[in-house]
Amino acid sequence: MCAIAGQLGGTDAPAQAMIRALTHRGPDGVRLESAAGAALAHARLSIIDLEGGWQPLHAAGGVVVGNGEIYNYLELARDHGLEEALATGSDFEPLLHLYAREGEAAFDRLRGMYAFCLIGPDGRSWLARDPFGIKPLYIMEHAGGLAFASEPRAFFAAGLMQRVLDDTAARELVALNYVVGERTPFRGLRRLVPGEIVEVRDGRIVSGKRRSALPLLPRKGGGGGVPDQARGDGGGAGVEAPSTASRSPSPALAGEERHLLDRLDAVLEDSVRVHQRSDVPYGLFLSGGIDSAAIATLMARLNERPVTAFTCGFNAPKSEMGGAADERAQAEAVARALNLDWRETSFGEEDFWRILPQVAWALDDPTADYATLPTYKLAEAAKGTLTVVLTGEGGDELFAGYGRYRRALRPRWLGGRPAEPRAADPAVLARWRDAARPPPGLSPLQAAQWADVATWLPADLLLKLDRCLMAHGLEGRTPFLDREVAAFAWALPDRCKVRGGYGKWLLRKWLERACPAARPWAKKQGFTVPVEAWIAPRAADIAARIGKVEAVAQLFPDAAARMTAGPAGARWPLLFFAVWSLIHLEGAQPGEAVAAVAGQA
Repeated sequence: MCAIAGQLGGTDAPAQAMIRALTHRGPDGVRLESAAGAALAHARLSIIDLEGGWQPLHAAGGVVVGNGEIYNYLELARDHGLEEALATGSDFEPLLHLYAREGEAAFDRLRGMYAFCLIGPDGRSWLARDPFGIKPLYIMEHAGGLAFASEPRAFFAAGLMQRVLDDTAARELVALNYVVGERTPFRGLRRLVPGEIVEVRDGRIVSGKRRSALPLLPRKGGGGGVPDQARGDGGGAGVEAPSTASRSPSPALAGEERHLLDRLDAVLEDSVRVHQRSDVPYGLFLSGGIDSAAIATLMARLNERPVTAFTCGFNAPKSEMGGAADERAQAEAVARALNLDWRETSFGEEDFWRILPQVAWALDDPTADYATLPTYKLAEAAKGTLTVVLTGEGGDELFAGYGRYRRALRPRWLGGRPAEPRAADPAVLARWRDAARPPPGLSPLQAAQWADVATWLPADLLLKLDRCLMAHGLEGRTPFLDREVAAFAWALPDRCKVRGGYGKWLLRKWLERACPAARPWAKKQGFTVPVEAWIAPRAADIAARIGKVEAVAQLFPDAAARMTAGPAGARWPLLFFAVWSLIHLEGAQPGEAVAAVAGQA
């Protein structure tokens, strides 16, 4: 995990100023190289080959700067006879040797999370991002060439662009909590979208393609609609099953499901094994849900010593929790069953007002997901103990865990509705639908999963994980979002994902066997941060102040009314956007920004 920055083409090379703005991502050191037509910079968080893995990395006549990890670097070296040629233990060096042999075809061999710039011995320059979009990369073309960096703040630090708000992106942020596609909140700056690879020549993009995280062609027998077991199930998340017998497969399916459970065990164990590759301490974030419990189960199996796990709970009265539960008790039960080295931290109203501006600073490309707050607190707690953290992101998207998937499978007369956001602005919803549009031939369940993998996952969940952990110099890894796990999960029949009122049916069956303490069939507790309860006492004061924020006044003239009498959930996105705008558009310090909007914390 690191930061990269640089420029391709031209003679102006602002890379030094760019990388200095990103040292929170790479606190172990900065290196910079300039050559004819290129400047490459790297801020390092040392994870693999602590002595020899410095970048820019040269091998086989090429050079690369990369952010993230290539998990199958050992297999690439072994399977392609590269071991004798390697001069370092870096996970990026095999890529340079493979590119020298195969050209851009080498990119398709990678298994990992990454964003990189590679200049090959053939003189061709490439920018690439992993198919799920786990690691970020931003680009802008300007008179001096094409600049790239891991975060938008680098472009401002180098004086390459002005802080001009993209109004369309801002409206998407407040309506959806994230910004879809390649758009950023800043005019003139775009994201490289997940899986995108572009060739740059003389400072301009000359070609590009995009690789999908999921197979582009529908699988045979791809579900064909709603399985009988899922029809009329009530569809609510976490409906308690009356007995184990009601979950048992029919005799005709028993053999198939035993085989799938064995395969699931093997593919998840393999993914966790390669995601643990590290020369520094690693552990995990453990919630009370089944995704992180599954990761914890496999880490406990693969490690001789107790694995360190961090859990965050909320210090708030039950009346403020909106029906959600503090997950610490369930996380502790899993930790005890697996003999984890369990650490807990808490999050309360004081943390909310302290951390809100820090999160807004870290999210220069923002998501207004309130889950950023406990994620940031967890990273704060883990810093100094861990450098690598495994998390459960992606389990819901790949194995169909969300209640909205089950609602989408039901007929309208039973409460069914499409698995899409409820955006009040028709233009915002239209842009989301365009970004989420699946290829033809998918089942309704697959189409809903595809939409989330294309939109909410990279623009919300993964952006949140990257920024909140990197603000503390931690590397976040997501074993569910692995190409082998994705290939397995996408090929599953729909009945193995949704059945009898449950999403993630096969994963639950596996966890029932692997870690019963995780209570995989228990009623699901929604994940809620009680932000509305913490904002409410200050709502009148915020309403009087929020209209003075330039971007809020311009785009949301009804903000004051929405703060005092708007619908449930309307206050938090506006508050976040106001604090974010003061920091990233008007240049306020984080503490000053929250005080200007909400008074002294």
